Amino acid sequence: MTTNKSALIDKTSAVREGEELDLDALKQHLEPVLGSKVADLAVRQFPGGHSNLTYLLTAGAENWVLRRPPFGSKVKSAHDMSREFKILSALKDVYSYGPVPVHFCADHSIIGSDFYLMNYIQGLVIRRDYPENLRLSPQQIRQQLLNFFDVLSELHSVDLVAAGLDTFGRPEGYVKRQVDGWCRRWGDAVTEDTVNCDITIQWLHDNMPEESGKASVIHNDYKMDNVIFDAADPLRVIGVLDWEMSTVGDPLMDLGCTLGYWVQVDDPDFFRESRTMPSDFEGAPTRAEIIERFQQQTGLSVENFPFYFCFGLFRLCVIGQQIYYRYYHGLTKDHRFAGFLKKAHVLQRMCELIIQGQIKI
Repeated sequence: MTTNKSALIDKTSAVREGEELDLDALKQHLEPVLGSKVADLAVRQFPGGHSNLTYLLTAGAENWVLRRPPFGSKVKSAHDMSREFKILSALKDVYSYGPVPVHFCADHSIIGSDFYLMNYIQGLVIRRDYPENLRLSPQQIRQQLLNFFDVLSELHSVDLVAAGLDTFGRPEGYVKRQVDGWCRRWGDAVTEDTVNCDITIQWLHDNMPEESGKASVIHNDYKMDNVIFDAADPLRVIGVLDWEMSTVGDPLMDLGCTLGYWVQVDDPDFFRESRTMPSDFEGAPTRAEIIERFQQQTGLSVENFPFYFCFGLFRLCVIGQQIYYRYYHGLTKDHRFAGFLKKAHVLQRMCELIIQGQIKI
């Protein structure tokens, strides 16, 4: 494992074309919040992510992170900044991994949308592959990824009353609302070149399990590039990001959403080629091992897992199609979004293989 800590810290880049912020308006708005230091405010952008946009604000030695919805999005409920700010405010004293929220702004005259400010957690973000200068043994990879899932289990174990979130969300009927909602979103994002998801949609409706009976805080997009590892100890999680879809609901649905990203070594090549994190590296736990550990950590029984896994994949298919929809209709200039059409086809193909019983869980 490398000892060059600075080389592992997640880097920012210049702001992408079409995603610039009005710096003068931002300075004027933030002066009562941050003080006179905002006169030297500079903005850069974190390069990852395809949904909400994340910027690093710097003034002297101080840093903050600004979050705003993507330009051109037509899915307001998926980019609710006030919701994200509220849940982070509730979690800050009971779950140590969330960023600390600093300021929320609903005035669209500042940067054209709601946005909020939070503290900056400096560390390592792992995306499709491990950084070249981070050389972990198979045993270290296994421990890191188990730690990653343990932090999700900790979230599902948060006391809702202690967090003040016992009235947040609507946990009753959560599974059905999720299936209905994501199927509806699919219909709203269809383009002429889109994949046919009719088989998956019908199967999800026909195979919905009973509610788990457990209501938990759920992240709803827990994956490796939404997690920050300690650059000095890359096996340790120090932050969890991107809370835009978090709510109170069934934790088994949250696990299924995370494992929708989980490509393992014996999966079909077409799925492994589309992986977004190094979950099929030597040492990585399998889905079955993750489920077993999750059950041990939370005390929940994970039954009907093919449903949760298929739902997680379909949900990613919808999200990808929503992103592609913005590109297809010229609502964003980010050319990365063109590739989401192929991604939707890959995810739908995996759903059909699960339905046919051909994928090892």
